[in-house]
Amino acid sequence: MRRRRLFQDDDLVEEPLVNLTPLIDVVFVVLISFMLISPILDIDSIQLAHGNQSKKQESLPTETAPLTVFVHPDNTVWMQGKRLSIEQLETTLRTQKNMFPGKVPQVIHDKTASFGTYQSVKNVFERCGFEQIDIVLKPG
Repeated sequence: MRRRRLFQDDDLVEEPLVNLTPLIDVVFVVLISFMLISPILDIDSIQLAHGNQSKKQESLPTETAPLTVFVHPDNTVWMQGKRLSIEQLETTLRTQKNMFPGKVPQVIHDKTASFGTYQSVKNVFERCGFEQIDIVLKPG
């Protein structure tokens, strides 16, 4: 019997190799770009205080404190013990800004209230000329 060759040289098909060098070069250029640009970016951030479980619940500001705005779960806005609309809040904040020009206002926003209400309140603060707002988070 004659031996048969199972594989002949003509039957072997080489798969083309994928050159990854350009891809790796692009990835390194993008990585270096992010590393150089990231310290320059001004990103808004909120620094949260470290909570101690052993401490008793600290008292939150009262509703009579100046420049404290409460947003309740039903999306109502309260300031100085009075329920206010967004327009009334703006006029009240303008007078408060004149009375307390250096005061940083506080917003106590309930976690079940909608984000749109917070955004509206924040926009009112910006229109009234406040540059900073303290967001007070209730421990929950």
